[in-house]
Parts: sequence; structure tokens; C-alpha cells
Amino acid sequence: MPTTDLDGAVARQTVTHAAVGVIQGPDGRVLLTERPIGKPWSGYWEFPGGKIELNESPEQALKRELQEELGITVTGAYPWLTRRFSYPATDQANGQLAAPAKAVCLHFFVVHAWLGEPSGLEKQALSWQSPAALSVSPMLPANAPIVHALNLPRLYAISNLAELGEEDFFKRLQRALDNGLTLLQLREKQLPEKDFRDFFERVMRMAAPYSAKVLLNSHGPYAVGTLPADGVHYTAHDLWQLSTKPSGMLCGASCHNAQELAKAAQLGLDYVLLSPLLSTASHPNAPSLGWTEFGRLIADYPLPVYALGGMQTSDLSQARAHGAHGLAMLRAMWI
Repeated sequence: MPTTDLDGAVARQTVTHAAVGVIQGPDGRVLLTERPIGKPWSGYWEFPGGKIELNESPEQALKRELQEELGITVTGAYPWLTRRFSYPATDQANGQLAAPAKAVCLHFFVVHAWLGEPSGLEKQALSWQSPAALSVSPMLPANAPIVHALNLPRLYAISNLAELGEEDFFKRLQRALDNGLTLLQLREKQLPEKDFRDFFERVMRMAAPYSAKVLLNSHGPYAVGTLPADGVHYTAHDLWQLSTKPSGMLCGASCHNAQELAKAAQLGLDYVLLSPLLSTASHPNAPSLGWTEFGRLIADYPLPVYALGGMQTSDLSQARAHGAHGLAMLRAMWI
């Protein structure tokens, strides 16, 4: 597996395409394999997979590789992230890393259903791991953004205080937290600064016992960075003002087209929302992407994408089948 993201170097090298399986059980744990002695990077842990052969689709390669490596038959897999990296060459004399020697494009799939019990057919060790608390090491550096993305939940809530009113909103927020909500964006641009600060502090107190992350919309009655939120969600307008991703916080952005998606990827944000997928109550006549265009826009995209616009929780499987990480919801989350 590779170690570093490529920029222009990818275009200057022959790229090897590989299919990689993030095999995930019902409890959320994922299967990692240790590279055996005799292979490059032996002793490092990785997600299983291998090279896509000529005239083979990424999904076909995934199924073949996991059959050959682990002895399982994949019966359910969602396309997920596609990331480009470079293999550094190892100087055998001193063990130091040299210049990049190989460019790789990794097509990640989340494998959620399979037949058989995984076993190390290539004498590799296996370990089921929680993405939030890995106990094996060292991990190949290329896996860091993948493990980080796995820790993002499938459902992303956007606050709707304006429509629900304070009493009803907080009642529904408590219910959502009890039901497992762990990611919430506060998007209440109508509030005066003092009212928003009071609202923010109450949300933070409620979220803390659940370890839920609270993000602020970049366009609000406050300066970004002045409130102790877990991160920032940038509007499409504010996305274009960014030159670097802020460090030490979760950062995402709203995107509506290929150009905005490319900007978010160039910045290395943690996720994006892509909208509007379907028509919404607030914009019933606005043009929407539809599933086909949504899937086309995020094919081979490196960041986790949440589908936004007219979504219901029942749309999750449909969204994942089109490459989405999950769903973002403004109204349906609070039903």
C-alpha cells in the first residue's frame, strides 16, 4: 500500500489501479491484514485488496482479490472513496525512504455482506479493529485518511431551530442524541449574536455526554474560531475564500458542482455535503441533481460525501450505492 498523497507526481507516472475492501461487520469493526514477511512493507497493517487487472472493473477486482486473499465471497459492497498515493522506494542498504517509485490509485469499497469466514490464505495475520481505537501497528500511512473517514457517522444533522422553535427543537435534539446522533451542524443565521451563544452553549452541554461533535456554519452571528465548537462547516461561498484547511478541527463544506467538489478535495477537507439531491420543502422548484448526476459527480472522489436535499433515513442504502458516505438532513432528522 502507498504512503503519501500525490499531486502533480501522479500525472507524471504510470498509475497502478487497485481495489481495496473495507470489510465492516455489524458492530462497526473493520478487518485489517498484516503484510507478511517477504513482501514490501512487511509487518505493516492495511485494508485487503489488490491490483485491478486488464478488462476488469474495480468491483470485479475487489471480489477476486478478497476471494484469493481471504477466501470470502463478497455479496454486498458499496463504492466509497478513491484516493491516489505514491509508494516510496526503500533503500535496502540503510532502510531510508527514497523518492516516490510508484503511483497508485486506490478504489475503496465498504464490504458489508460476504459468505465465508475470512482467513489469511497468504499467511497474513488478520485482526478485527474498531476504527476509533486501533490496537495494531504500524499502519501504512496511506490508511490514515481512510480510518479517519470511517469514524464519520452515516447520518449528519443540521439544526432547524427556526422552524421548530426552542422548546420543540431541544426536545427533539435530546431524542436524536439518545438514538445515536453524533454529528450536528448549527445553522441558525437568523439569531442575534447573544441568542446564538446561549443556543450554542446549551447544545454543547447536551452533546458532551454523548461525545457528539458540534460544528458551526461559517456564515453566522460570530467569527469563526471564537466559539469552542468541534469544527466548521463552510458555505460554498466561504469555501472559495479558503487557501488552507484549518488545523485541529473537523472541516467540511457545502458543494453543488464539480468545481466546488474539486476545491474541497484540493484543500483536503474532512467531508463535503453535495446538494440539492432532490427537491426540498424550502426550494420545491429549484433544479436538483438526481441520483444519476450525484453518482457521476462523486465517482472516483477522495472525500466522504453526504447527500443533502430531500433525504429521508430510508434513502441511506440508495445514497451509498451511488458512492455517498451518508445522508445530511435538515428536517427529516427531527421528525
